[in-house]
Amino acid sequence: MKPLFIAGPCVIESAEVLDVVASELVRLQRKYDIEVYFKASFDKANRTSLASFRGPGMERGLQMLADVRSKHGLRLLTDIHESCQAAPVAEIVDVLQIPAFLCRQTDLLVAAARTGRVVNVKKAQFLSGADMQYPVEKCRQSGAVDVWLTERGNSFGYNNLVVDFRNIPDMLRWTPRVVMDCTHSVQRPGAAGGKTGGNREFVPAMALAAKAFGATGYFFETHPDPDHALSDGPNMLRLEDLEQVIKSLI
Repeated sequence: MKPLFIAGPCVIESAEVLDVVASELVRLQRKYDIEVYFKASFDKANRTSLASFRGPGMERGLQMLADVRSKHGLRLLTDIHESCQAAPVAEIVDVLQIPAFLCRQTDLLVAAARTGRVVNVKKAQFLSGADMQYPVEKCRQSGAVDVWLTERGNSFGYNNLVVDFRNIPDMLRWTPRVVMDCTHSVQRPGAAGGKTGGNREFVPAMALAAKAFGATGYFFETHPDPDHALSDGPNMLRLEDLEQVIKSLI
């Protein structure tokens, strides 16, 4: 199976940031003949602090994502947090993503599946790869034709994650599309004084290790200036470094 790449800023900050990232993704897609999905969140509903930036909201955010598709022709992926969001979001994007903390929420999975869109379910930090059989079954029994699974690490004590790469072949038992989230897996949740920290320098190695274990997709949150990003900056890949990482994988 040809690998696919999911990339984009963590959250929708501005039309300018979306345009810069989308332009680079289009260039890489053409140069390397790869399958790319543009990712950005219209709402980060699980930020550490109430004061943290969440995004422009669903109505404005979906319009901005639609503008990315119209201008750049990229396929779109974004996450939903409530079952009522599934149908309107599915009118705009190609893939509905279920956040890791919510991957057991039956109503959310069912609503996403019933839209007919691809459903990408991120593995919770507290579950094993084998446990993901059940979210996949919920989606398929609710009408989803195509279900992806995404590995993003497991909780390891406080404020840290560890990746058990055996989860990838375990999840390949349930779906042929298993994505490695190479940037969220290097997070240090809640470890930066009321927000999430991270170690972006390990992202390239995470990607290569996932390839060795059979991953069929790669997820990179990326930003032109991650040190000043409004969400997940410490673990986001610098946009200028994305090409080298993709080259190493193909």
